[in-house]
Parts: sequence; structure tokens; C-alpha cells
Amino acid sequence: MTSDDFDRLQSLMASRAGFRLSRDRLHLAEHRLGPVARREGFDSVDLMLAALWEKPVASLGWAVIEALLNSETWFRRDRTTFDIFADELLPALTKARPGGHVRLWSAGCASGQEPYSLAMAALEAGASVEIVATDLSQKALDKARSGSYTGFEIQRGLRAHTMLRWFEPFDETWVARPELRSAVQFSRANLLDEPVGEARFDVILCRHVLTDVEPARRGQVIDGLERQLVDDGCLFLGPDETLDGDTLAFRPVHGRKGLFVKSPASLRRAA
Repeated sequence: MTSDDFDRLQSLMASRAGFRLSRDRLHLAEHRLGPVARREGFDSVDLMLAALWEKPVASLGWAVIEALLNSETWFRRDRTTFDIFADELLPALTKARPGGHVRLWSAGCASGQEPYSLAMAALEAGASVEIVATDLSQKALDKARSGSYTGFEIQRGLRAHTMLRWFEPFDETWVARPELRSAVQFSRANLLDEPVGEARFDVILCRHVLTDVEPARRGQVIDGLERQLVDDGCLFLGPDETLDGDTLAFRPVHGRKGLFVKSPASLRRAA
């Protein structure tokens, strides 16, 4: 892969998906694009990229973008987040919402471990929840919908009794039980797109996503999240992620790393 190819990849990622591709990921990019090139019938990554630059094809462009997305995740990642959700937010929201029904959105769900972690907490509490999980990668979503994970993936973040309660062995994998799979609605979505529909969410998790978003696009993504969050709802980012300088729409919750609520200025604007 030439330096010019990498520069073009950076532009493609930024313009179509809003994500940045740092130069230290050059070798990772070559590694991830190899299977895409073979699947698309090219003898090398260089030939695939040359064809893409000569005649941009939407399907090939998205295949390249999806291969380069950061899809690392695991069950109950940043466990404190899920403790706060299960012990504090879910009980409070269940009491406050009509019929006790709570709507959750896992934005940038990758291969599904985050929304399934939410579903396990809600089902164990007997709560009425609707969980929507979205990602830009169709490959990641296909895996998430299958609910099938390797032994390494299933043990990464789950204690043994939880694993046995919600997953069953199948060949060399562990598959989520039907009750768990049916609790999550997976769909493809680009966080740069305008929100679809008027329904809003009580809790949004968009964790470890903004870190990879182009600085010029972060405000656009955050504004979209704000519009889809109810006025008294909560936004979870990663525990080390902040919104300093990106928006005045949210303020952090003291003592709860990564947790944000709408700011008074945002609420006045909405009114």
C-alpha cells in the first residue's frame, strides 16, 4: 500500500463514515484489507485500491470502510458502567416511565456484546425494556444477530454462572439463548445520518466511538445523539471520554465517569 493509497483511505473514511484513520494503523489496514481483496476477486490489496480509485463503487467502498472500523468490544466492558445502569438507572427509570417501559440504544454496538450485556441486566431485573443496537459494519451486525461467540469471547467479561445462564454450547462456540437474542433489535446505521423517526431513548450508550471520529465531525455526531435522547435521559461514553470543547449540549455527572445528562442550555433550546 502506497502513501497515496493511505491518504485516500483516510479521506474515504472521513467523508463517508466520519472516522479518522491514523497513520500508525497503516500495517493494520493492509492486514484487514487482504481478506476483502480476496473476497472481491483481486490478487492484492494494491490492485483492489487501484480499481476503487479509478472507478469508485459504493459497495466496494463500504466493504473497505467496514474492514477498517475499530470493532473491539467485550461483555460488560468497563464493568462500572453496567453496575450503574443495573443498580441505579434501570430501577429509577422503570419507576418514572409509563408502564415501566425503558428504551435503550447501543450506538456503535460492534459484534453485540454491549447490548446483550444490557439485555442480561434488564431480564435479570424483570424490567420492560426495548433495546436497539446499531453499527456501521454489516459483518459485525451479522455476528451480533447470530449471538454466537468463541470460548475466548464469551469468557471475556462474563462470570461462569452468567455465561451458563444466558448461553449454551454449540460445537466450538457459545450461542445466546433465544430469550436473550430476542431482547435486542439490531440494525445498520451511520451516526452521521439524520435521526430516523420521532421515538427517543431513555439511555444511549456510545462508548469508545467518539475517540475514532474525525474532530470536525464529532459535533455532528453528538448533536444527533442529543436529539434522540429524552430530556431527562442519560448518555454513556467510555469512562475516559469527554466532551470538552465539542458541545454545550451535555454536562458530566459528578462521580460517574463517562456518564452525561443534557445541560440546562440544551433543555432551554429544546423548549
